Amino acid sequence: MASYDSPLTYESPFSWRYGSPIMRALWSEVEKRRRWRQIWVALADAESQAGLVTAEQVADLRKHVDDVDLERASEIEAEIRHDVMAEVRTFAEQCKIGGGIIHLGATSMDISDNAEVLRIRDAIDLILNALDTLLGAFAEQIEKWADTPCMGWTHLQPAEPTTIGYRLATYAQDLLADQADLRRVRSELRGKGIKGAVGSAASYAELLLGTEMAPADLESRIMATLGLPAFPIATQTYPRRQDYIVLSALAGLAGSLYHFAFDLRLLQSPPFGEWSEPFGAKQVGSSAMPFKRNPISAENIDSLGRMVAALPRVAWDNAAHSLLERTLDDSANRRVIIPEAFLAVDEMIGAANRIVSGLRLDERAIDMNLTRYGVFAASERVLMALGRVGADRQAMHERIREHSLAAWDAIRQGKANPLVDLLAGDEEMAQFLPGKKIRQLMDASDYIGDAPSRAHKIVEAIRGSQGRETAGADHFVGR
Repeated sequence: MASYDSPLTYESPFSWRYGSPIMRALWSEVEKRRRWRQIWVALADAESQAGLVTAEQVADLRKHVDDVDLERASEIEAEIRHDVMAEVRTFAEQCKIGGGIIHLGATSMDISDNAEVLRIRDAIDLILNALDTLLGAFAEQIEKWADTPCMGWTHLQPAEPTTIGYRLATYAQDLLADQADLRRVRSELRGKGIKGAVGSAASYAELLLGTEMAPADLESRIMATLGLPAFPIATQTYPRRQDYIVLSALAGLAGSLYHFAFDLRLLQSPPFGEWSEPFGAKQVGSSAMPFKRNPISAENIDSLGRMVAALPRVAWDNAAHSLLERTLDDSANRRVIIPEAFLAVDEMIGAANRIVSGLRLDERAIDMNLTRYGVFAASERVLMALGRVGADRQAMHERIREHSLAAWDAIRQGKANPLVDLLAGDEEMAQFLPGKKIRQLMDASDYIGDAPSRAHKIVEAIRGSQGRETAGADHFVGR
């Protein structure tokens, strides 16, 4: 955990508490302006190919790409109240040769929108890399516990046995789907391109008069340099629908992580007592109750997940309310919702990976719950066996139901579960199955169907999906 930069003013927890250092660096103000400068260099380079600026001017701009000066830019912005133009002037002051041609022909969103999509793409890569690691941790645990029976629960009531690995596989299957969604979203990302104030490229058409280059050629050269395809149609901005798609994919992933964490919180509670997240030797569970071992990491995941779930709605409004060629009512909230969605999901994945990698299972509690409640599930085996030998299914169902209710009453009174004895001693059932056979059928420990093999297949799917991610935003770290 990093320290506060300044304790005397508000700081977002995402600037120091949540998210990885590399994700915070990607969404930093310095990195944003560095991306702007890279696009101004690409613009100038393309314009030099049209004979509009000199190679010396382009080289001068390129030399100062990394010389971001936030203090000077803030001074200028305080006077002119325009962040992009403040950066243009700051950059120009540093470039004695090429400063005069920065932003030639461009509008602000030609620069900032393309830079934003480049950062979104790198952020998705970071999320995919982290998700790959998390899925690997799931694969190890699924493989380890694929065959270990445990009690299954529906409606928070004992149901039928499953296996620990199969339960873990349900979360991994959702995460694999989220991985596929994010890969698709990444592959379809588009920048605004270089199209000017309302998307008509009129300023570039005027600028390129008398040259052999058309506005579309200029755009193609610049976007190729950036490695980013462009929307064929854009107004002053790229379609804000794209932000909604990105945030929806992140919210879907957050939902899957939330589901896993919520289940773990239930299983860590004493009435279940089966699973728990790692707990450090010096970790404090409560300031008032020293004995507490709270599932704080899982609760943290669910807390952040609730916030991420709300963000696509803001992005939806931005897309739906983007009137005519441009309104600015998306600008302020996009500075928050996009980086914080990535930072929150980044933190959630990291916390989930720590939980899964260090997952603690109380096998005694697992066996105890299976022993206590599994016999009720095993009664279904008895019903199936009775049906195979010709018994009336409805009549036998009623007999089992009556005995089960009597057994529940005994358990509530603190007595041992009498269901096995009740069924084995039922005279009507004895006409079809001997009591000894019923007792054998009432062992639910192997009543798990094909759960183990299905769990192993998910491990195969995870292993087959791994290793496709890129280095993401690693290229700018340490610059």
